[in-house]
Amino acid sequence: MSLFGAFSNCGTITFRLEFSNEKRILSVKMAIHSDGLNSPCGERSKEYILTTSDIVYPFSFEVDIPASELSALTPNGLLYYRYDVVSENASFSLGGEEVSELYGHEEFGDRQLLIYDKDFKTPSFIKGGEIYHIFVDRFATSGKYPLKDGAKKNNDWENGIPVYAPYRGAPIQNNEFFGGDLTGAEERIRYLASLGVTTVYLSPVFDSPSNHKYDTSDYMKVDSMFGGDKALESFVKKCRKRNISVILDGVFNHTGDDSVYFDRFHSHGDNGAYNNTESPYFEWYNFRNYPEDYECWWGIKILPRVNSSCESFRNYILGKGGVVEKYMKMGVAGFRLDVADELSDVFLDDMRAKVKSENSESIIIGEVWEDASNKIAYSYRRHYLDGRQLDSVMNYPLREGVISFIKYGDYQTLKRALETIYRHYPKCVSDSLMNFLGTHDTERIITVLAGDPDDGKSHDELARMRLSDEQRSIGRRLVKCAWGIVSTSYGVPSIFYGDEAGLEGYHDPFCRRPFPWGKEDVELEEFYKRIGVFRKNENIFKEGLFRVVYSSDNVFVTE
Repeated sequence: MSLFGAFSNCGTITFRLEFSNEKRILSVKMAIHSDGLNSPCGERSKEYILTTSDIVYPFSFEVDIPASELSALTPNGLLYYRYDVVSENASFSLGGEEVSELYGHEEFGDRQLLIYDKDFKTPSFIKGGEIYHIFVDRFATSGKYPLKDGAKKNNDWENGIPVYAPYRGAPIQNNEFFGGDLTGAEERIRYLASLGVTTVYLSPVFDSPSNHKYDTSDYMKVDSMFGGDKALESFVKKCRKRNISVILDGVFNHTGDDSVYFDRFHSHGDNGAYNNTESPYFEWYNFRNYPEDYECWWGIKILPRVNSSCESFRNYILGKGGVVEKYMKMGVAGFRLDVADELSDVFLDDMRAKVKSENSESIIIGEVWEDASNKIAYSYRRHYLDGRQLDSVMNYPLREGVISFIKYGDYQTLKRALETIYRHYPKCVSDSLMNFLGTHDTERIITVLAGDPDDGKSHDELARMRLSDEQRSIGRRLVKCAWGIVSTSYGVPSIFYGDEAGLEGYHDPFCRRPFPWGKEDVELEEFYKRIGVFRKNENIFKEGLFRVVYSSDNVFVTE
């Protein structure tokens, strides 16, 4: 069995089936087909006869096929195949992948093959390094920047309970700030370097009324409470001196309702789409019954959804003098794309063209929660990894696998996650994957592994729940094990700010507490530092090969 199931569309692919038993094999055929999605021609298929020149056992049947011939069968690079075998005593098929039920192609029961563009490569700067994910308002404060009108200050950085809704999903303004900013982050660059960090991923920095900034008001401005454009430029420049790259969170699927573009509350001169059908931004949005009934992200009224196929929107973000160009000229090394599943193909195609034209060594990472090689979103097969769109994705399957193993001894889920992704993705993508134990959307890893379950608990309870001394001792040990797995797998480990310091917290917003400066879990922090130094000194983590050697419910060995 090959380590890889993704190949360039240039050259020849050899399919070989080996037999070592005593049964007489009479013939072997290979049937290969597309899935028919996204294609006006429907499913396409082809059959090949495998031949052998061996006359003694063990022997193999094989066939060489030009990759371009296979690529012509599918519009999205994705194919499935199986072997049909006839022996003296029986006929049978070989194909199905052990992990198909987890990763979305169980309807075929065949092995997956991905064909990608011959020129596809991913940036070298990310490989072998370490990412640090900063949620800006909660990481570090310089105290230099005043609040905006309507913003509230939470001065309790030490205990750090963010404002929360009465129950999950209830509306909340998110206008309370702890005061983290980019200048404060700049003052901690030496700390980041001590962890072995080579790339900083910033949560959204575009102007916005909220603390999380996923409701953009103006893409062309860095939020003044974070220090504005000058603070970002300075942060990027100082990071570069430490050989640390900076990537931004690109939130291009929706804007805020209180934005220059939508202007629901008449804050920006009434030239937004909500108030003016002649607005240059009107065609960005989908109004069902103007102006109150409009398409928004997951039904959340404060997040009107943008039609990312719209030419004027794409020009604004990706055109000459547009958003992407502005920040890349500041020295930004790429973007993590929020909710990539909801961005159109034409937007992602143009995004890649623009980003790579500014800097061919820049990176585009997509927020995709599943196997990105065969993802179906809204009944449409995506082609993120064929070399025309993303360089990498967030590796949520690995997080799930690690937690399953560390918490429950479920080594099979971890093994399947590691082996499936590695076989399905182009190797250049696997080498660049963003691997993590937590993000702004998940519970803190030490809470997941050692805390009490949150089942049925109110937000008032969750806000104040903390690990006992015994739970923290257990959690510290388990987090070390989990981080050891993430850091020694293929791809790039990513630390969510404060995980290395033992920061606790249940689901959003409790996972977004301020960094506990002066009260870090020193033992855990030192472990993360040792791992970071170790990775920096070992070139094998850049582009080495990977395989699972042995696994059981309490032992997991890779090389």
